Amino acid sequence: MAKILIIGCGAIGSQLGYVLVAKGHQVTGLKRNPPKSDVGNIDYFTADITSPADLKDLATDFDFLYFILSPDGRNEENYRAIYESGLNNLLDKFSQAGSNPHWIFVSSTSVYGQSEGEWVDEDSIAQPENATSQLIRQAELKLMERDAENIVVRFSGIYGPGREYLLRMAGQAPVIQQIPPYYTNRIHQLDCVGVLAFILECRLAGVALEQCYLASDDDPAPIWEVVSWLAEHIKCQPPTVKSVGNEGGMNKRCSNRRLKALGYQLHYPGYKDGYLKLIK
Repeated sequence: MAKILIIGCGAIGSQLGYVLVAKGHQVTGLKRNPPKSDVGNIDYFTADITSPADLKDLATDFDFLYFILSPDGRNEENYRAIYESGLNNLLDKFSQAGSNPHWIFVSSTSVYGQSEGEWVDEDSIAQPENATSQLIRQAELKLMERDAENIVVRFSGIYGPGREYLLRMAGQAPVIQQIPPYYTNRIHQLDCVGVLAFILECRLAGVALEQCYLASDDDPAPIWEVVSWLAEHIKCQPPTVKSVGNEGGMNKRCSNRRLKALGYQLHYPGYKDGYLKLIK
């Protein structure tokens, strides 16, 4: 049994907690507004990581720490609060206590700045141009340099119950880029939980792990293809072709070969598998 702290217990963090408790682990969830009653045998600690005072009474004798937080908004200030100030507060807390839990840090494939539809993997250059992704990348590097045992998991676009952005888009007859193809990379919420639990199981079993894993499904596909397929299946008007200028932007295809070589089997290998269930 491992003693585990999950920083951030939203949909993914809480579901992960339930899975880990069912496997016999002792789980504490750090959350600003935890449930008022005991849920899934997770012990909750109320705190905002941007406030050092909130962390004063947090226990530090954990074996593993998951960092699964999302900023309150898509701006530099909110990202800096989480990935810089909040992260530093946690690192200071554990350092002062002489504790060094192994981190599993949830990152994003937005750290890749590639823009020509090329394939990327864990060895590809990660030099994003936008400030928010740069802050995530800096947090990655800080943890990886701090301890070679710390692991970064880069999720692509997460979808599932409550995360139905593309499904809503498909219902609005949107204007979409068709040529050149603009790729969308996805992973189902259930697979996010599965990957995080699987990596812990591998570590506890003594499997040699890399410091970084890219977690995405098997089927990076042009957004035109995905939205057209969704529109057909929800019986809506198809998208309209967008006139493409020279604005550029991130555009890549994410490879999950390292994760699959480790032995992880996806619940939803492609967007059709996952979205059919959502549509039904």
